[in-house]
Amino acid sequence: MSVRNLKYLFAPRSVAVIGASQRPGSVGATVYRNIMAGGFGGAIYPVNPKYSSFGEQQVYAAVGQLPGGPDLAVICTPAATVPGLIAELGARGCRGAVVLSAGLGETSPTGGTLLQAMLDAARPHLLRILGPNCVGLLVPGIGLNASVAPVAALPGRLAFVSQSGALVMALLDWAGARGIGFSHFVSLGDGSDVDFGDLLDYLAGDPGTDAILLYAENVREARKFMSAARSAARGKPTLIVKAGRAAEAAHAAVSHTGALAGADLVYEAALRRAGMLRVHSTADLFDAAVLLARRRPLRGERLAIMTNGGGPGVLAVDALIAGGRELARLPPATLSALDAVLPAAWSLGNPVDIIGDAPATRYADTLKILLQGDASDAVLLIHAPTAIVGSAEIAEALVPLMCAAARPVLACWIGGDSVAHARKLCLDAGLPVFDTPEAAVQAFIHLAQYQQNQRLLMQVPAAACALVDRTAAQTLVRALLARGVTHMAAQDAFSILAAYRIPVAPSVQVANLAEAIAAAARIGYPVALKLHAPVISHKSDVGGVVLDIADASMLKTAMAGIRQRLELHQPGAQLAGYMVQAMVRRPQACELMAGITADPVFGPVVLFGQGGVAVAVTADQAVALPPLNRVLAGDLVGRTRVARLLAGYRDRPPADLAALYDVLIRLGQLAADIPELAELDINPLLVDSAGVVALDARIRLAPVAAGVSGYDRLAILPYPDQLARSVPWRGEELCIRPIRPEDGPAHQVFFAALSTEDIHFRMFGALRELSPAQLARFTQIDYAREMAFVAVRTDAGGQSETLGVSRVAIDPDNICGEFAVTVRTDLKCGGLGRLLMECLLDYCKARGLVEVRGTALQDNERMLCLARALGFLVGFDANEGPTMTLPMRHWRRDGGNHQLFQT
Repeated sequence: MSVRNLKYLFAPRSVAVIGASQRPGSVGATVYRNIMAGGFGGAIYPVNPKYSSFGEQQVYAAVGQLPGGPDLAVICTPAATVPGLIAELGARGCRGAVVLSAGLGETSPTGGTLLQAMLDAARPHLLRILGPNCVGLLVPGIGLNASVAPVAALPGRLAFVSQSGALVMALLDWAGARGIGFSHFVSLGDGSDVDFGDLLDYLAGDPGTDAILLYAENVREARKFMSAARSAARGKPTLIVKAGRAAEAAHAAVSHTGALAGADLVYEAALRRAGMLRVHSTADLFDAAVLLARRRPLRGERLAIMTNGGGPGVLAVDALIAGGRELARLPPATLSALDAVLPAAWSLGNPVDIIGDAPATRYADTLKILLQGDASDAVLLIHAPTAIVGSAEIAEALVPLMCAAARPVLACWIGGDSVAHARKLCLDAGLPVFDTPEAAVQAFIHLAQYQQNQRLLMQVPAAACALVDRTAAQTLVRALLARGVTHMAAQDAFSILAAYRIPVAPSVQVANLAEAIAAAARIGYPVALKLHAPVISHKSDVGGVVLDIADASMLKTAMAGIRQRLELHQPGAQLAGYMVQAMVRRPQACELMAGITADPVFGPVVLFGQGGVAVAVTADQAVALPPLNRVLAGDLVGRTRVARLLAGYRDRPPADLAALYDVLIRLGQLAADIPELAELDINPLLVDSAGVVALDARIRLAPVAAGVSGYDRLAILPYPDQLARSVPWRGEELCIRPIRPEDGPAHQVFFAALSTEDIHFRMFGALRELSPAQLARFTQIDYAREMAFVAVRTDAGGQSETLGVSRVAIDPDNICGEFAVTVRTDLKCGGLGRLLMECLLDYCKARGLVEVRGTALQDNERMLCLARALGFLVGFDANEGPTMTLPMRHWRRDGGNHQLFQT
């Protein structure tokens, strides 16, 4: 649904325990005991008709007898009672419930499931439900332990959400022993109402949470999840353990692409694109969370290592190289500086072995040198205890340097009691500490991967590629489906690729020998001959491909041989024809594969990897969520082993990566444009320094419901370039278009040009400069849930100049939007604010919003006058001040047409 009423789950003023009990070992007794012991300061109402009191605590026989509607109810009763209880609670004004009960999948007395009856009972009251079949929730900061967990959570600034109840209880115990505290600890259960998307939205806005940790087994609503995850990851570190890495896709597929795009590959791609960090163990989850929450900026992936022992340094290097990261190369100036402070027997390189007898001053001198210059992006300190100098003394010398460092410094104190105090000094200073070199290096790798994922998060590809013939492709697809064709002939598949400007080898579909001879004559010998049989996925497996045919005689022999081999390997298989294709000789080309398949959760995905007949054996593939641009396509290619071959080696020049990226981008566009495209497989796709060419392609079609577009299937909405418009203003043409991440520098300049008064009116406070996080929040928006239009022009230097911006944040239910508008101070009173607001309101009406509202300061008279002129109802709220409200059914711009913004 949304974050609506989630405050009653996580910040209730009163809690009712439905089914509270004193029977040892019962769920009701455990929950009641935990709530009473947690120190919750609000009212607690136990409900159970079997009791009148628990000691001095009154017990209520039914929900109807409660003195008032509780903010939160925890339901511990049998499944059959849950729908009725939810209805009663909603009627009393309760707005949040934790349903621990299991078994709601059974049939209710009125038909349907108990689960659906529960949701139907909650809906009229907007009562939010966590669960069912969950362990509960804990909010340590307010003393709320509404769970059956055996131990309480320590207060802290990490939020943890899990689909596994057993893992919740185990991790609570594990974290408590390590002093790890939480702002929220939530068992999601079946997630029938409150799901990952809702919780990500809520926790992203929670000022008491520094990082969000998830344990997930599956995701249901991909677009909602991706939208919430991307929003959360822009503001704070968001980490996930996704279980089921070894599971393969359950659906059958006829192409390599469908078979290879396993579920875990798709989740990996989605999490990267969301800007989240995926780790593979719960220990890594907490290590990475602590590091990211206290992180310094990481500019690259080069690690400098200082150690007082050679062995630990070697272990660290092994872990670093195995993780695909880089050991920093120390320049001569750094080596000379180290020579001056280290013994002659030091390692003379990275890792910097400062020798086991190092005093604290040697540690400090070495660290100072490594933190100078730009040869490294992070420093790892490894210390093994010795009897010469105490570890605590060393830590006391290093902690101030590590705290002041502009780059990350990771500390690995190896040992137990001997280094316990040193470890504590670092932890107390908020520094990341690790027990082993491998764990420290893994944390650095996570930090590097997180930074890379954050860069991917900034990418906002356009909705369409230039110079594609979408209409021709859609017409062909619909004509084939009208004839009942779902498996395209190769020639038709090539026509689709050609319509999207993907180069294909010259080919002709033929039915018999005479047509084949004529086609070969037109193409020119030598040629290749390939069979076309809908039931054959891989032609080479049945001898269905013959190469280097030099003349008509060889062509006749080849055709007869294909028929014989087909009958031998697939008796009774229908032979639908042949393809005659020009022989393409590219001796230095790499054989690749690229394609599209539809994931049942995340929709269309683009797959890339090593091609050829051994594609399933090499297992060298990666996937990405469309739409793509050059950066995202490059990231997709870079996640495969074959990328190293494409870079060139020995006498082979680098491949034309730009041409390859274009193919991948256009495949992403195909997936968005043609919803009937179920699978597409190009294999082989030849790539060398001269470009790319497709030698074979298979496409499987599937009908879709009327009115379904390709964009409906995408998990991430593309940049809405169709909303850009040119408008006249003061004798010049301005472009008003949706904002994009690349507008960041221009937006910072725009903000700097605002007067102190205008900043006060817009930000409701004093602010001289936007922080990087604020700038990202303003320019890296999620078009599924907000919109910002910028008015831009090109300045004398050819740079884009931002003149004004209007924006609206839309609630997840798509009912209400909250607007704001700002015009550069020197351009005010020229009508630009009205132009921006008109574009924004056109968009809101086309999107179907019910209402647009905003607030202003009392003395912002220009804003209030503009609102009145646009038809807003201006009022006053005791808490918010002046309010502006416009029911969208009343919006009609004079001379305008909101249909311009229909998407």
